Amino acid sequence: MQAYRFNHFVDCVQHTYKTEGFKGFWRGCLAPMASVTLVRTISFSIYQKAKYTYSAAIGRAIGEEPLVTVNRPGSIPTLGTVLCFGAAGATAGGAVAIIACPFELTKLSAQISVLMADRNKSSVQDPVMTSYQQKGTFNTAKNIILHRGVMGLYSGFGFHLLRDTIGTAIYFTTYESGKQLLVKFQGSNSPTSPSSVAVAGGLCGLVSWACIYPIDSAKTHYQRNCLTKAKGQPVKIPRIQFNKAAMYRGLGVSMARSCLINTIFFSSFESLKKKINSLPDPVE
Repeated sequence: MQAYRFNHFVDCVQHTYKTEGFKGFWRGCLAPMASVTLVRTISFSIYQKAKYTYSAAIGRAIGEEPLVTVNRPGSIPTLGTVLCFGAAGATAGGAVAIIACPFELTKLSAQISVLMADRNKSSVQDPVMTSYQQKGTFNTAKNIILHRGVMGLYSGFGFHLLRDTIGTAIYFTTYESGKQLLVKFQGSNSPTSPSSVAVAGGLCGLVSWACIYPIDSAKTHYQRNCLTKAKGQPVKIPRIQFNKAAMYRGLGVSMARSCLINTIFFSSFESLKKKINSLPDPVE
């Protein structure tokens, strides 16, 4: 729905089924399946390391570390905690963008290849555009390199970096601050009560996507345009417009998906972390 205009969500579903069948709903799934574990692992590892580093630095500046404040029962978010989580999230998001960009471009190409041809019918077939049709994930990546060079895999990287830096900062700040507030209102002594973790996890997915969706739409439009051009040909750079309704097409679906996934993810993550932390230290 971001890449091309549809009347509504059902219209998009009907068109996909009509032109591609059931397999169209899973087109391009190999790229995110291959990258999601790697990207998530690296992102959370960098975030955890950066969080403690920034907390120590802020603690030296103001006299108390934000992580000490967060773990104190009954505490609420402060400027220090927001800065700590936001900076750590931005660091993690910016770092993983380097890895994630080629996977996202390959996924997008595989997903909209049939739609590109359908929306650009003419008497003269575009050899660049048609070369992407009905290709698997890895052949799609090879095609991108063929037409735009190795750096073609990083088409739209500027948009991607901006989206992930801002989005991940908002993502972790919302999660950590939301969890902290929910724990306070519940009167719980545990900073990771299951219900607060689940709600904060879903909330961070909703808020982050709502804030950065126009950036993601601009990235999608630019990458789509790149797929119709060979190396050296000019590509129109879209503007990021937060006040334009068209930039929010498909937001509801993305927010619903992100809310569900992050509710499950953070509940599993915090539960496993508790179990790992409770394990006895190895005997030396």
